[in-house]
Amino acid sequence: MFKKLLVLGLMALFIIGGSTMANAKEKWDKVFHKSDKVNIEKVTFKNRFGIELAGDLYTPKTMNKDDKLSAIAISGPFGAVKEQASGLYAQTLAERGFITLAFDPSYTGESKGEPRHIASPDINTEDFSAAVDYLSNNKNVDSDKIGILGICGFGGFAINAVQIDTRIKATVASTMYDMTRVSAKGYNDSVDENARYEMKQNLNKQRTEDFKNGTYKGADGLPEKLTGNEAQFVQDYYNYYKTKRGFHPRSINSNGKWNMTSVLSLINQPILKYSNEIKSAVLVIHGENAHSRYFSEDAFKKLKGDNKELLIIEGTNHTDLYDNTDKIPFDKIESFYREYLK
Repeated sequence: MFKKLLVLGLMALFIIGGSTMANAKEKWDKVFHKSDKVNIEKVTFKNRFGIELAGDLYTPKTMNKDDKLSAIAISGPFGAVKEQASGLYAQTLAERGFITLAFDPSYTGESKGEPRHIASPDINTEDFSAAVDYLSNNKNVDSDKIGILGICGFGGFAINAVQIDTRIKATVASTMYDMTRVSAKGYNDSVDENARYEMKQNLNKQRTEDFKNGTYKGADGLPEKLTGNEAQFVQDYYNYYKTKRGFHPRSINSNGKWNMTSVLSLINQPILKYSNEIKSAVLVIHGENAHSRYFSEDAFKKLKGDNKELLIIEGTNHTDLYDNTDKIPFDKIESFYREYLK
């Protein structure tokens, strides 16, 4: 039984000053259709740990050179890249008049950092603040009107970021995961203290082997083919990451493996500890039928103030909110940012 819980817990983890580069005419590398209403440029910026992050900056074509607009930094899902869901959100919101920045977190995608394919609650939270650093110094951004948006595991990191970063005036968490909770406790908190200790023993044993071998073992990810016996949420992930719908070669969930031992920091450093102290506006969005719905509902219970809202989308699963524009409530997201980025 423990092995089954451990596999499910690890699967939950593992599948789910800047410079501007020339805006060259490149082959479209996103999994969604290109809009003719926005301009896109590749940008880089460093976080507080000195890691260079790569992003796509989306601006409305209606923007004038002296305009000062509201801006939104966007990342996620966990294990995805900016050419997937975060880019779709960024492009759509730029069409609606915002400057948006979809970025790859540290150690993933086109962002720097070695070794590759690792995660950290501290560094990934910092990545959001680094994006705010960049936007705050963009000549077309009103630095008093900056929000963030996190998808899946980065929904949790987004709420964690706004706990510490008072420059963030409005936060959206879409189809949120608390990666530290699921890593330490498994789905629905099914891993107890003894099982967690055994998991830590196995992971630390792997650390010893990694050091000896000079390599980092990858964790199990999505199967290359479905048998039909997988849990529904695994099938949903597969249908996004492993098919034409959302596959991208730089995405860990599509074409790689997380570093297995990076889960240790997620187990040991729970996020959302001070979320009850958040004073700025937060909108939490989740699907009615999502296996992960309880993460958003429990996170929302800790939030205080009349500028916090939980929105449950009927008939929607976890990955529907990655790219199903009939389900993603963009009108609501836009109105939320219009209200609080002013």
